[in-house]
Amino acid sequence: MPQLGADMAAGTLTEWLKHPGDTVRRGDIVAVVETEKGAIEVEVYDDGVIDRLMVEPGTRVPVGTVLATLRGDGEAPEAPKESPEAAPPKPVVPPPRRTMPRPTAEGERARISPAAARLAAEKGVDIHRLAGTGPHGAIRIADIEAAIAAPTPVAAEAESPAAAMRRAIAAAMGRSKREIPHYYLSTTIDMGRALAWLAAANEKRPVTERMLYGVLLIKAVAKALADFPELNGFWQDGRFQPAEAVHIGWAISLRGGGLVAPALHDAGRQDFDSLMASLRDLVKRARAFRLRSSEIGGPTITVTSLGEQGVESVFGVIYPPQVALVGFGRIVERPWVVDGKVAPRPLIQASLAADHRASDGHRGGLFLATLDRLLQEPDSL
Repeated sequence: MPQLGADMAAGTLTEWLKHPGDTVRRGDIVAVVETEKGAIEVEVYDDGVIDRLMVEPGTRVPVGTVLATLRGDGEAPEAPKESPEAAPPKPVVPPPRRTMPRPTAEGERARISPAAARLAAEKGVDIHRLAGTGPHGAIRIADIEAAIAAPTPVAAEAESPAAAMRRAIAAAMGRSKREIPHYYLSTTIDMGRALAWLAAANEKRPVTERMLYGVLLIKAVAKALADFPELNGFWQDGRFQPAEAVHIGWAISLRGGGLVAPALHDAGRQDFDSLMASLRDLVKRARAFRLRSSEIGGPTITVTSLGEQGVESVFGVIYPPQVALVGFGRIVERPWVVDGKVAPRPLIQASLAADHRASDGHRGGLFLATLDRLLQEPDSL
């Protein structure tokens, strides 16, 4: 059971997508796990053949519990063992007792596994009229298949997914403010050159492939971190552990309420086209609740932009065990001194929240100055 959040202690296995004897490769999706953040697709991190499934769907187990075992190609299947290690883990939290089901309210996010959501879309099944047979009324593939042939009872009464997600976020942020000695810095950046470069670049692209200014911010943060590795990594076991690559967690608001910050992997090594494609794909899948475990657990730093909400500045709370968060407000046109003359310029407020155990204000200030310099030289990105 992977850890899919700073305060996640356990998760519920809702569905197996692979079975004993199936060959899998690194990155394949093998199962769906339900957490406070919704249904997450769990990836496998090794090549091999699935030998045994150790946990039954519907079981809630602690983080770190073995869900399945793999064997290498050509290896004989493992013989069953009569031992505590081979026994299925005892659920740490019993599934809630179901009450009379009801349809999912209009606008409310249904609890549904990603694979079942895809099948429902393909077959035209209205998931808001279904009763889920998974934990907390989660809708599974079997429920969709049954709905194709016959009417299905309505879904179970349960806590709002948005409320559950906000509770999980609040727990993580409460831990962050208790344990992490935050310091905050901010600076104002002239975005004139960056926006002019972006407009010129977009003129050469079809409308569907045009870049948003958010990719400039992401790329600039990733490149600046190369000179400030103490801001990119984790505080674990009483010490800072730098990350080998920059995996930026981009904060995404969900339509039904709540927030996720999945990883844009290797953001510093991607060019603008691939980064924009990755960003579009990530936002689309996040809002369809089809994120993968490597994206939820992978960010090495978080970047949040509240410009679309009209906010001029944001001072975020670090998501543990990360050690920094970069925030951006909206671009506003204001008087600015350029070459000794006052002129209207598009300005953005950039902020840094950082962990004083891993860095200090001097280094944080240099990071923001580097970020400013890079956005004045968009060609260098």
